[in-house]
Amino acid sequence: MNYTISQLPERTLKPREQGYTMVMDKGMSLREVEDFLEVGGEYTDVVKLGWATSYVVPNLQRKLEIYRAANIPVYFGGTLFEAFIIRNQFDDYRRLLDKYGMEYAEVSDGSIDLAHERKCEFIRELSKSVRVLSEVGSKDAEKIIPPYKWISQMETELEAGAIKVIGEAREGGNVGLFRSTGEVRSGLVEEILTKIPFEKILWEAPQKAQQVWFIKLLGANVNLGNIAPNEVVSLETIRLGLRGDTFSHFLDMDAVDPMFHPAAKSSKPGTSMPRG
Repeated sequence: MNYTISQLPERTLKPREQGYTMVMDKGMSLREVEDFLEVGGEYTDVVKLGWATSYVVPNLQRKLEIYRAANIPVYFGGTLFEAFIIRNQFDDYRRLLDKYGMEYAEVSDGSIDLAHERKCEFIRELSKSVRVLSEVGSKDAEKIIPPYKWISQMETELEAGAIKVIGEAREGGNVGLFRSTGEVRSGLVEEILTKIPFEKILWEAPQKAQQVWFIKLLGANVNLGNIAPNEVVSLETIRLGLRGDTFSHFLDMDAVDPMFHPAAKSSKPGTSMPRG
């Protein structure tokens, strides 16, 4: 960091198992990737090439090389996995991972109806050669999955070999974990956390208010995903309590300047004009 400030929460160091920031690349150019890495690479743990953008983006191999040179792993979005599965092309998908030397893969069923045991079979098979992130939840806003089912699926997918389970929210943050307004389904999240260790969950939270909510609930080292490249630095300041949204959240108020203590503030003379 450029200078010292006391009373900041301690961030885990890369490569880390908790405190992930997963960035979504929705089709950036090579120059955009280089510019992003210049300022945000230090705070990025993994990059997802959103849905099936890897099929159409030019210079895919060169893009992967740029990320790898920065020691940031990349994986293809879960929708691409689903596109192969629904066409009975799982072997082709595995060859694709090999061709591009992918270290991670995402297994999801947000756009297809996939028997859960079959999904776990894919996780078990892929986890033999790559680190698997499995996504739970539907991209269909009308499909409400009850909490017990989220928990059951997360448990079995972790048991099958996923290193982390992803809470679905899409790139807009308006399905799955969230209502259509973007509001967190707090009861769902809190119930999930009664059974699933928080470090094993990567919460998709593309909106700032969602990021703030999770940081206040679970601390600076909560795993957050679907972060826009130009929001990575901003998110890091939110994690550290250096933006207004979490400014006082990590402060020990007994250790701050006495003039900011609640009692001192309440005794200050008012600034309004006297009546009468």
